[in-house]
Amino acid sequence: MDHKGNKQWVWLALDADTREIVGVYIGARDEAAARQLWSSLPAVYRQCAIVYTDFWAAYGAVLPSKRHRAVGKETGKTSYVERFNNTLRQRVSRLVRKTLSFSKSLENHIGAIWYFIHYYNESLLAHGVTRGSKAR
Repeated sequence: MDHKGNKQWVWLALDADTREIVGVYIGARDEAAARQLWSSLPAVYRQCAIVYTDFWAAYGAVLPSKRHRAVGKETGKTSYVERFNNTLRQRVSRLVRKTLSFSKSLENHIGAIWYFIHYYNESLLAHGVTRGSKAR
């Protein structure tokens, strides 16, 4: 993580009904990473959910066409995950450039992201959101 050549992307899948993060992959920005995100989803989401994404080509190459809908921002279908991305940047200071909380270790960097995601999902449960409600 100590140079700009080791870029990592946070791939997320979010249940629009519960706002729970149901799939995560941290890594490159390519088809293999999109495949990892898809495989990180619980089976019920892979079988039943409709996945709304932006027009990034890797999604179209990996996600089954009967489950995938590429949409623009004007639809609002990707707004929850975009809002979570902003929350993640605000709450995990390691994701902000020129921070004092920088991780030299990639494992520690990824661990901080996972820690926040688990905290976020648990806070949803604490506020009465039911886990595994309706899969879209």
